[in-house]
Amino acid sequence: MSTTQSERLRELLAPLVSARELDLEEVDVTPAGKRRVLRIVVDSDEGVQLDECAELSREISAKLDESDVMGGAPYVLEVTSPGAERPLTEHRHYVRATGRLMRARLTAGGELVARIVAVDDEGLDVEVPGVKGRKPTARRLAFDEIAKARVEIEFNRPSGAGAAQAAAETDENQEEA
Repeated sequence: MSTTQSERLRELLAPLVSARELDLEEVDVTPAGKRRVLRIVVDSDEGVQLDECAELSREISAKLDESDVMGGAPYVLEVTSPGAERPLTEHRHYVRATGRLMRARLTAGGELVARIVAVDDEGLDVEVPGVKGRKPTARRLAFDEIAKARVEIEFNRPSGAGAAQAAAETDENQEEA
């Protein structure tokens, strides 16, 4: 896909996406046999519901039918959310992932798996899980230390961002009883 087509698609679709208070994360056109797949990825601080994707897909489809931005060749439209293992590329992605586990490739080399505790304009505070019964350790990462990062899927994820604090409060309440 040419840069010009990508820019034209973004310009055409951004108002529809922002009208629903969503962020336009990605616009991608890839060949798929005799057709192309136009994949639109949207997100928000609250996440994206399936119904929202369906409604937005109908609006985008109508808008694309009115324009010539996709040309005459057939294409399939997909409107989706970033998914469970979303890449972390923007400040807002890290904010939305607070409390989640991430895997980061560091610019200095190596890889780090840690839970995002807090995010500010310069970087993030993370908690590196302890190994073999050791306690987790706190670490500060500047954004420029991160080459690439992605949310990690957790099957036994602590519930909510304040799970450790809630567990501590429960322990205190039990001690008082």
